[in-house]
Amino acid sequence: MKIRIVGAGPAGLYFAALMKRHDPSHDIVIFERNPRDATWGFGVVFSDRALEFLRADDEELYHYLTPHLENWPEITVARNDTRIPIAGNGFASIGRLELLTLLYEYVEKLGVEIRFETEVSNFQELGPADLIIAANGVSSWIRSENEKKLGTTTDIRPNKFIWYGTTKAFNSLTLTFRETDKGVFCAHHYRYRPDMSTFLVEVAEDTWHRAGFDSMSPEDTIAYCERVFATELEGHPIISNHSYWRNFPVIWNENWGFDNVVLMGDALRTAHFSIGSGTRLAMEDAVALFKAFREKGNDVAAARDKFRDLRLPPMRKIWEAANASIKWYERMDELVPAMSPVELAYSYMTRTGRVSREDMRRIDPELAAAYEALSTDT
Repeated sequence: MKIRIVGAGPAGLYFAALMKRHDPSHDIVIFERNPRDATWGFGVVFSDRALEFLRADDEELYHYLTPHLENWPEITVARNDTRIPIAGNGFASIGRLELLTLLYEYVEKLGVEIRFETEVSNFQELGPADLIIAANGVSSWIRSENEKKLGTTTDIRPNKFIWYGTTKAFNSLTLTFRETDKGVFCAHHYRYRPDMSTFLVEVAEDTWHRAGFDSMSPEDTIAYCERVFATELEGHPIISNHSYWRNFPVIWNENWGFDNVVLMGDALRTAHFSIGSGTRLAMEDAVALFKAFREKGNDVAAARDKFRDLRLPPMRKIWEAANASIKWYERMDELVPAMSPVELAYSYMTRTGRVSREDMRRIDPELAAAYEALSTDT
């Protein structure tokens, strides 16, 4: 097959690797508008469960990536100066650029061509192709120009977030909630290298306006966030990498492609960063689409239908959980002042509806007992 992939993110790269490894005769070219060494954001995370999925589907890639991961066995929820560690939540992280670099090398060794700094804005620029993969992310022009065919819905959520980094290396994935006179500030932070961490700041829209971020310079915005989270940063700076305030778009497509086109990754659907599943979903898309082509041969329409059959049930569960998580964060100005640290940590763990009281007793018996004691007292 002549396969053309728009976007050299985890979805497109991994699908290319799987197809080329299975059949070296495939003619696969990936088009990436950014330079080889460019990336936006800092680190990405995988849950232990996500890594087990990868190991089950592709042990070779699992062993290729895992030596480069930072690992920790718990997460932490902090309300002001009180930290609540939550057991039974193993995660691993890696710098996004490092992950992409490893995948670039992986696919190129298989014979896949990646054309960096190549902006593709229409199908004609791809040339003849049996299969076109739209793996060009949340701002995919392929999706935006074909929304009627795809049955696209987009819901722009009100919270504001900005994706920073810091030289402070945190020991676990931590959610820190700080109460200020302008409202609650949340930092999502975790190390992805021994000397670097992601440091994402999120606030409600009203808090963002009260703080004056709408008229603040990038330098003043960093200084403001450094003051709010001075205790956590311990003198380390916040670092920007093309960082700017954004609203999260919840995207869904009823149809997963058309003609010889198939959507994958964030071009297909977005899952909020608070559940840490974006990269996992992208790579699982690649596995499912590969399996669909392995079963259906070169029949793009049949493979696309099979891909949807395989992926829709698990994908929808994660997508719905992510949307429930978004709404929980949108209430943080209400929830954080009204809850004790234990109550906040418990509420965080059960926010999507997928973790029951019985699950909490199994995951972290100490936190479950502390929460139930508070519930009994009241």
